[in-house]
Amino acid sequence: MGTAGDVRAATTRRVAPVPRPPAAPAPFPELDCVRGRATRTDLAAAALRAERLGTGADRALIAMGALDEESYVRALATQLGVGFAELDDTPDDACPLSGARLIEAARIGLAPLTADVGTAWVIAPRHLAARGLIELIGSGRLRAGSVRLTTSDRLDRFALRGAHLSLGDDAANGLRRRWPGMSAAPLRRRRRRIRARAAIATSLAVLGLAVAVAPLAVESSLALFFLAWLGLRFATALMPQPRALPPPVQSDGALPVYTVIAALYREARSLRALLRAIEQFDYPREKLDVLLAVEADDGETRAAIHAYAGPLPVRVIVVPDGAPRTKPRALNAALAFARGHYTVIYDAEDRPEPDQLRRAVEAFAADDDGLTCVQARLSIDNTEDGFLARMFTAEYAGQFDVFVDGLCALGLPLPLGGSSNHFATAVLREVGAWDAWNVTEDADLGMRLARRGYRTAVISSTTYEEAPARLMPWLRQRTRWFKGWMQTWCVHMRSPLSLWRELGPRGFVGFQLTVGGNVMAALVHPVFVCTLIVAAVRASRSGARMTRRRCSPRFTASIC
Repeated sequence: MGTAGDVRAATTRRVAPVPRPPAAPAPFPELDCVRGRATRTDLAAAALRAERLGTGADRALIAMGALDEESYVRALATQLGVGFAELDDTPDDACPLSGARLIEAARIGLAPLTADVGTAWVIAPRHLAARGLIELIGSGRLRAGSVRLTTSDRLDRFALRGAHLSLGDDAANGLRRRWPGMSAAPLRRRRRRIRARAAIATSLAVLGLAVAVAPLAVESSLALFFLAWLGLRFATALMPQPRALPPPVQSDGALPVYTVIAALYREARSLRALLRAIEQFDYPREKLDVLLAVEADDGETRAAIHAYAGPLPVRVIVVPDGAPRTKPRALNAALAFARGHYTVIYDAEDRPEPDQLRRAVEAFAADDDGLTCVQARLSIDNTEDGFLARMFTAEYAGQFDVFVDGLCALGLPLPLGGSSNHFATAVLREVGAWDAWNVTEDADLGMRLARRGYRTAVISSTTYEEAPARLMPWLRQRTRWFKGWMQTWCVHMRSPLSLWRELGPRGFVGFQLTVGGNVMAALVHPVFVCTLIVAAVRASRSGARMTRRRCSPRFTASIC
């Protein structure tokens, strides 16, 4: 038997503790740097939202309005022991990149800067970048001294300052350099200008000769073309309307980043209403990339944007000075910074329905047969402002509720409307984006997409906009449209055989009737009206002479 001392020793002997597994890392370490600056409620809500969306909790916290981006990035830089790059006083030559490469670096949020100690990488953290940086620097795989943090807005401004010349030139002449025959830009070579003018003069001479020699043949040809234009519109009206689809049901986590671009010029009064409409989108704000392209001399609109204090992640792209000063050039400048998988274009007065982005994503996901662009319906919301507004409403209803749907059903090229066009961003860049020299850049882009083999469809979501209710604004708009349709027709008809091969016979005829027909019908219609009036006057005069002749004494005596 053991002694009492042995028993006491046994009872007091220490038992080795059971080893515990290492603590799991916090699921959202990107929130640690702001735990003293944001409330627990906001942090918990950001974590739940980030888990549902599959994005960083820092993005959710900023989108909720609990913290602005600069405050968060500065706090993250302090936690990681890295510097914060303000970039305002950084010389342009500090970045070895130039031109389009610098813009691309700003788009992805990563740019190199040369310094005395070597190259440092300036990072604007997005999506899950903050979490990745914490892991890399904490594990020692990334040296803190080689990293600087900044905000997306500061990196964009730095890129705009360093690449404004190349950005302005690419926005104006990028399409002309890639495909000179696809741009309405003025011809640079003297020989080409001479040939173009000679072709126009020859065409007018031939037309004048035909009218002088065979006026009936010309009149009959124009009448047949006009009837064909009317026939296409009747055919589209008879096509069955697409069924209204149920609301889209994509999960928020599966939605891609969506870029929204608006080109603004002297639109300070309309800005707030546009941003309010975008705020009401049924789409996660963490996955919205809102770009507002503003001209350099439009200080009023820029001031209105800076005064905006809403929750949208708005970025301002100042369009470099240069010619031509057009909407498509501003859109091209903004597109260079677009981060979204898809891109949509709006005008300042547009009021899109809240479900529009989801319906566009649903249409792209449901179709795998070359669909790269969808057009939302356009409708007028100021119908009661007068006769012109009512006529505009009727025209838009026929165009976007009937005609465009019929063109899609017939498989014909679709001339896009001026706004609410949704694109696959990569394809939009591939085809050269917008022609800065064409004043109906939307119709031209629709035809160029068709020539490259891409399809366009219509979605059942409406964007409401204002129609001009006074004569002079209406007349200026119509003049611009007719000029643009003529530009588009002339550009694509530079090589009729190529157009025939790329669109096929049906597409070629559809192009003539939809683009050329808009101009021809408007020009021929008054000619036909005048011809009818002249014929009626001649008939009435001939009838009057016959009546006077029948009533004359000589005519009566001859009968007797």
